[in-house]
Amino acid sequence: MATGAAEPVRISARIRDGLADSVVLLCYLLLALWVARGLWGGPSSRLLYNHDDQGFFMAMLAHGERVVFYGDSPFYTDRLNFPDGVNLMANTSVLAISLPLAPVTHEFGPAVSFAVMLTVALAGTAGAWWWLLSRHLVESRVAAFAGGLWIGFAPGFVLHTNGQPNLACGFVVPFIVWQVIRLREPGRRWRGGALLGVLIAVQAFVGEEFLLLLAITLGFVAFFFAFSRPPVRDFLAGLLVAAGVAGVLLAYPLYWQFFGPGHYSGLPFRPDLYATPLGSIVAYPRGVLAGNDAIAKRVGGGSLTEDATLWGPGACLMLLVSMALLWRSVAARSVALAGLVLLVMSFGSRLRITKATSIGPAPLGWLDRLPVFDLVSTSRYALATTTIVGVLFALAGDRVRRCSRLWRGAFWGGMAVAMVPLFPLPLHTRPAPPTPAFFADGNWRSYVPDGRSVVIVPLPAMVTGRDGMRIAALNHLDFPVPRGYFLGPKDPPRDNSGSWSPPARYTVLLLDGIRRTGRVPVLIGGERQAVLSDLRYWRAAIVVLLPAAPHRAAVRRVLISVLGPPSAVGGVELWRVPAEA
Repeated sequence: MATGAAEPVRISARIRDGLADSVVLLCYLLLALWVARGLWGGPSSRLLYNHDDQGFFMAMLAHGERVVFYGDSPFYTDRLNFPDGVNLMANTSVLAISLPLAPVTHEFGPAVSFAVMLTVALAGTAGAWWWLLSRHLVESRVAAFAGGLWIGFAPGFVLHTNGQPNLACGFVVPFIVWQVIRLREPGRRWRGGALLGVLIAVQAFVGEEFLLLLAITLGFVAFFFAFSRPPVRDFLAGLLVAAGVAGVLLAYPLYWQFFGPGHYSGLPFRPDLYATPLGSIVAYPRGVLAGNDAIAKRVGGGSLTEDATLWGPGACLMLLVSMALLWRSVAARSVALAGLVLLVMSFGSRLRITKATSIGPAPLGWLDRLPVFDLVSTSRYALATTTIVGVLFALAGDRVRRCSRLWRGAFWGGMAVAMVPLFPLPLHTRPAPPTPAFFADGNWRSYVPDGRSVVIVPLPAMVTGRDGMRIAALNHLDFPVPRGYFLGPKDPPRDNSGSWSPPARYTVLLLDGIRRTGRVPVLIGGERQAVLSDLRYWRAAIVVLLPAAPHRAAVRRVLISVLGPPSAVGGVELWRVPAEA
């Protein structure tokens, strides 16, 4: 009788849980669509703040389509930087996102897939943390909802979606955290360790940076979880199994990343170029109800898509309140300690009040000089701290249920006062330059045989050639292009330090000089031959001059002096390049 009576109760509980999940996930999805609504208004015709990275990730999504539908290598492509190619494992290739989205990219294009990626980054991360918090860490659904809401939509993550949604893609992390916690259970060492290893490998293909941040965080948290109660042996054995499985799955990709063609060392800029200033912790960010652009720019890290904190004064105060409520919990203290260390790491080499005001050396600045750490932009350590803040909010919201009604009201009232000013506004977008019909209608196909490339002028590059990169991506990388925006070696094999572009050839320097000055150089025979030599190296079938090219008339005159009169086709001017040019 007892078992029979309990069955309807369990069914009722499952229904309630299902309804709660549906309502919460719908709220997260609607908020994510609100944030991304400017992009959804025209994915192919709208540009975000950081449209260099937007174009890059569209290219990565197009590459994922090519892997699934055409059998391209997942770790390398020659559709960019033709003919040398790009080491995609050494770039943020987001294979764990681009491969599942390949059917969407194939059917609707990489711009739509990018909008999907951005939306899922926010809503999916919040939803995954809701699952972990509500099912395993807290009893209060309100607390779990608030924690998921903060982690998915905290200022640092929303700011990164202005071109870098990969850093907001934290939906695998809660499952890794849960599997680490479960390793304390007897009998979990093999099955749990293997599952953890698989999840680690998946996260590596979502984003290696956040995997490193997670490993640092869990390095502190796991110590307290492992040694505060038995059985320690099963926990450590499970971690070894996880390391073994992840090592097997990632051995070849990591070998390709660090030793394959196009590998590099270090970043093209100082890791702490965008370090976290102390003032940015308590300030409001741009793009929220209470945001002030002038203040955020002054106290922020120097770039909209690198600001990782900007929690606002109310959230900082509620964080202190939460820690006071949780102080007796060993787990909460260990989580908070890990967050504090990561926050200090985000300060970089100098303690700063604002980006321009330094007050002395930072205690953990030396980490930026260590291998692997020198590949992480320093401010991003604070993204892990931001996630931890959300967990602490949820734990405190659950703990306050045991307090008096007055204290419960004060806590949730304080949370409301802290969070409402941080309500995100839609991402700002602006119209993109129209894609010429020559590319939009596929006219290029009759001009470009297999094995030949399209030289788009301005040449695809960071900042100076963003339209060419975007056009290549919108065409699903169906034609190869020389150069592009990616990370690679500066001047291999003499100099393998990281660079945003490959070594500059004569034509690159020539066109860049015209872009900067507008002057038309007089080319003699040897210089014309140097341009033709570059075109042969790039195996160019055509050279296409875009209508919005800077100092277009000057560039056109130089190209005519080398290649003769152009043809006007589909809104562009182009020159055919003979195979023997």
